[in-house]
Amino acid sequence: MTSPVDVLRRRAESRGEDPVLEGPAGTVSAAALLDRVEALAEQLRVSEAAVIGLLSDNSVDWVVADMASQCDALCLVPIPTFFSDAQLRHVLDSASIDTLLFDEQNQQRISALLGGGNDACAHGAPTLRWRRLAVAKAASMPAGTEKLTFTSGSTGSPKGVCLSLAQCQRVAVSLASVLDEEAPRHLCALPLSTLLENIGGLYMPLISAGTSLVYPLEQLGMAGSSGLRPRRFLKAVSQLQPSTMILVPQFLSLFDSALSSGWQAPASLRFVAVGGGRVAPAVVQRVRAAGLPVYEGYGLSECASVVALNTRQHDRPGTSGKVLPHVTVVQQNSELVVCGNSFLGYLDEPRSWGVEQILTGDLGSVTEDGFVTVKGRSKNVLVSSFGRNISPEWVESELLASGLFAQVMVLGDDRPFCAALLLPATNELDDASVQLAIDKVNATLPDYARVARWLRLFEPFSVAAGSLTDNGRLRRDHICKRYTDEVDQLYSITEQEPMAV
Repeated sequence: MTSPVDVLRRRAESRGEDPVLEGPAGTVSAAALLDRVEALAEQLRVSEAAVIGLLSDNSVDWVVADMASQCDALCLVPIPTFFSDAQLRHVLDSASIDTLLFDEQNQQRISALLGGGNDACAHGAPTLRWRRLAVAKAASMPAGTEKLTFTSGSTGSPKGVCLSLAQCQRVAVSLASVLDEEAPRHLCALPLSTLLENIGGLYMPLISAGTSLVYPLEQLGMAGSSGLRPRRFLKAVSQLQPSTMILVPQFLSLFDSALSSGWQAPASLRFVAVGGGRVAPAVVQRVRAAGLPVYEGYGLSECASVVALNTRQHDRPGTSGKVLPHVTVVQQNSELVVCGNSFLGYLDEPRSWGVEQILTGDLGSVTEDGFVTVKGRSKNVLVSSFGRNISPEWVESELLASGLFAQVMVLGDDRPFCAALLLPATNELDDASVQLAIDKVNATLPDYARVARWLRLFEPFSVAAGSLTDNGRLRRDHICKRYTDEVDQLYSITEQEPMAV
């Protein structure tokens, strides 16, 4: 299978003046991008680079570095800029990165972490600096690893997922096929270091003769690792007029609130994918009715991101979409198992290399016509002291569907009833309104899944605080430890009353 850089070459040869990227400095044509890619590829070749780390905000030069590594099938390691110094050091050491590319925003950080060095300018990517690193020993990774993506997951130590470009390209081809978008104008609203955005936001539009909008995330309204300036973000979406986007559920909550307050989605938007967590069907229906064409999907890094997706042609709200053509999904003992396009293995874990199917750890089902429903993580299932099994994601999504809460986490393992940690969407939401919203949701739930106690939060869960993974999922063990005393007190309350922390 051809690689993304091969697709770029074909576009440069046949329609060289076509814009493939857009950023603050304007558009970049296919021919111009290829020239820059080949310049950096030659620099990498001469320096005998093998494993390249890329630490940078979204930019045209991020794409140049990504494509340049593909020219000689080198291993690229995209590093999330929100990783802590300890996580960054772990990535550099465990992956045996010998060449590090980084932008000006990270230059001081690299100097503090690694000391002074002879940093040079990256050819074809003038906003990136270049540093060679000493490598003590080669990394233990499966043969053919061309992309090594790290995810913070549910623990603090990032885990390396090894992929080939062919595996990534299969997903991009499937997405282009099922979306059937002619020349999409895709706004990259997630970090390009996120595999989903890398494939769905760069490789898919490239195949579909489209343009990827690669603006710095701060310019789009992002504030640090998990903050968001709503007005700036909405203004950017309105001004840039994208046709496609990828969102995490937290962004969808913002759009839901904005639409209910009178904001109008640009008419250019034709497809908005949302993934990374369960979304209540009521939210999808509400934002669609207000003019935002949202479609839920499902995937995981071990399958090179997307596995299933709702589309205009195949849409079933309440599910995570129809299985993409390049994979199959089956249900085994209530767990979803994905066959085809399995990753090469985990870094430093030879026992994981060469698997043919992925046990996802997700509870769910698959219909005869291929629609996937994800009910929650098997490891997250709460077992009450009465022996009832409860998927917290189910209750959380129903509470979030009210539109009154920015974040929710439901507890109740080995407890007689469920409790919830709640971050209201606005500070003006009083306790009576919170309780009323909970009562409405409880009325739709079986008695064992109802929220009987709740705790008001004043600080959001975030990647920086260690309470969210890099794709926005709750790190439940960390949160439980953080609020151990408050939760214990919550369950010791004799009268049904809220708490605030």
